[in-house]
Parts: sequence; C-alpha cells; structure tokens
Amino acid sequence: MAANALASNLGGRIVCMLAALHGLSGVAFSAIASHVAGGDTVMTAAIMQLVHAPAAIVAVQVFDTRAGLAAALAFVAGSLAFAAGLYASGLGGTSLGPVAPVGGMLLMLGWLLLAVAAITNGRNRS
Repeated sequence: MAANALASNLGGRIVCMLAALHGLSGVAFSAIASHVAGGDTVMTAAIMQLVHAPAAIVAVQVFDTRAGLAAALAFVAGSLAFAAGLYASGLGGTSLGPVAPVGGMLLMLGWLLLAVAAITNGRNRS
C-alpha cells in the first residue's frame, strides 16, 4: 500500500472513530436532557452531534478525497465546538463565548465541503 493511501486510510479511520464517539455522546446527552433543567439546550446539542456523526462517516467513506476528509473533519470539529458551547450553557449556565457560533460555522463549512466532494468525486483523489 502506498504511503499516501495508508495515511489517507488512517485519517479516515480516525475520523470515523471520532464521529462514532460523537454519536455515543449524542445518545448519552439526549438521555441526560430529559432529566435536567436546561434540557432543551442540551437536547439541541445532542441532536447536532447525532446528525453530524453519520455525515462525517459518509463524507470520509463515500467520498475518498481531500474534500471528503476536510468535510468530515469540519463536521467533527464543528459538532464538538457547537455541542460544547450548548452543554456548558444548558448544564452549567456558563457561556463559552463564541465557541458555539464558531462550531456552527464549521458545520456549515462541512456541508459545503461535502457538496464539493460530491461534485468532484473521482476527479481529485488523493
């Protein structure tokens, strides 16, 4: 296996593992949301993690390109930042400043990169 292919595969597996952990976290926090004050905010964060975890896996597994990997990384980083901001607010009453909005922007970037990966799939494999 070529060095680039091995590195790409390893990166994809790491992103899939991180996405799976986001899915796990989303399920756990959705259960927590039904038992705490601020549950609506916590549930919003959990839903965002649950939506973007499979999107990251699709991005890296279906679109084996730089754009696909970039989209997956944006989904993972964005959902982490977005959810962390909302969890801090919903569970601790603490603001993390612009963390949630930056996470939201990364999530939107992920969707844009996924669209790019879909359009260019097969033309720029790396």
